[in-house]
Amino acid sequence: MLLNPSLPLAYNSTFEGPHAEASSESMAGVNLPPELIGLVDQHWLNFPPASSSDHTILGIVYLFIFIAGVFGNGCVLWIFLTTKSLRTSSNVFVANLAVLDLVMMAQLPIFVANSLYQGQVMGKVGCQLFGALGGIAGMGAAVNNVAIAYDRYRTIAFPLDGRMSMKSALLFVLFIWIWAMPFNLMPALEVWNRYVPEGFLTTCSFDYLTNTQDVRVFVMCIFIYAYLLPVSLLVLFYSKILVHVKEHTKAMADQARKMGVKSLAQGQDEKSAEIRIAKVACGIFFLFLCAWTPYATVALMGAFHSNRAILTPFASMVPAVFSKSIACVDPWVYAISHPKFREQMHKRLPWLISEERSSSKASDTTSQASNITSSVDDHKA
Repeated sequence: MLLNPSLPLAYNSTFEGPHAEASSESMAGVNLPPELIGLVDQHWLNFPPASSSDHTILGIVYLFIFIAGVFGNGCVLWIFLTTKSLRTSSNVFVANLAVLDLVMMAQLPIFVANSLYQGQVMGKVGCQLFGALGGIAGMGAAVNNVAIAYDRYRTIAFPLDGRMSMKSALLFVLFIWIWAMPFNLMPALEVWNRYVPEGFLTTCSFDYLTNTQDVRVFVMCIFIYAYLLPVSLLVLFYSKILVHVKEHTKAMADQARKMGVKSLAQGQDEKSAEIRIAKVACGIFFLFLCAWTPYATVALMGAFHSNRAILTPFASMVPAVFSKSIACVDPWVYAISHPKFREQMHKRLPWLISEERSSSKASDTTSQASNITSSVDDHKA
C-alpha cells in the first residue's frame, strides 16, 4: 500500500511489509511540506537519508560561520561608517562587499533551523528565500570583486586621474545590485527555472538536475553570467596590476642605474610592495575560486554529466560550506588587512588586533603597499 499518496512513487514502493512504518520514519524528505515534495528531484531520493548527526554537525558548523561572518563584516561596516577618513570611494566597495556577505549570512539561521528539524521549516517560501539570498549575495560579491580589481587597476595605472569619484562608486554599487537580480528573481518567480531542495533537502538552489534542454541552457547561462565572466575580468585586471607594478619597479631600477646609485630611496619598499600586491592579488583570486568553483562544478555535473551517481547529497553540501566560509574571510582580506582599518580596530578592539610596529621604515613600507594593494584615497582624506 502507499504510505503517503502525496509522495513520489519512490517513497512508497520500497517501504512495504511489516517494517514499513519504521522505515518511513527515516525516508529522505519525510519532513518536507507537501508543496516541496513534488520539487524534489528523483536523484536525491536514490540515496539514504542523512543521519541526525550529519544534520547536527552541519548545523553547528553553519552556526559558527554565522557568528564569525556577522562579527567580521559587522566590524567592517561599523568602522567604515564611523571613521570619516575611511569613507572613500575605494572603500565603498569594501563596505558593499560586507553588506553582501551579511546577506549571505542571513541564509544561515534558516539552514540551522532546517538542520534541527531535518526538513524545510518555512516551506516553499523559505526555500525560495534561501535560494534567492544566496544567489544575490554570491553574484553580487563576484561583480563587487571585479569592481575592486578595476578600481585598484585604475588607481595604480593612472595615479593622477584614475581615482574614482564617490558618485561613480555609488553608481557602480547600484549596478552591482541590479546585476545580481535577474538570475535570482527568475527562479524565485518561476519565470525561468525554480528553486528546489537539494542535497540533504535542508537547502535550496536553482534546479540543475531536471533532464531538459531548458534547465541545461539555464545552467550554462548562469555559469557564464555569474562565474566565467567575473573570473575572466578578475584575471584581466589583476594581471594588468601585476604587469604595471613589475614595469614600475624595473623603471625605478633603470633610473637608479643612470644616476649611479645602487637603488633609489625606498627601493626596498618598492620591492616589498610588489611582493605584497602579488600576494593580495593571488589571495583574492584564490578566495573567489574556492568560494564558487565547487558550486559551479556541481551545477555543471548535475546538468551535463552522464554519471550523476558521484553527485551525492554530501558532495552537494560541501560547495555551500565553502561559499559561506569565504564570506567570513572576505572582511579580513579586503578591509582589516588595511593599515587604517587595523589602526581603528586596535583602538576600539585592542584584544582582537595587535598593535603594529611604529618604526618609520615599517610605516613607510606599509603606507606604500597600502597605496598599491588597497587603492584608498588616503592623501585626499
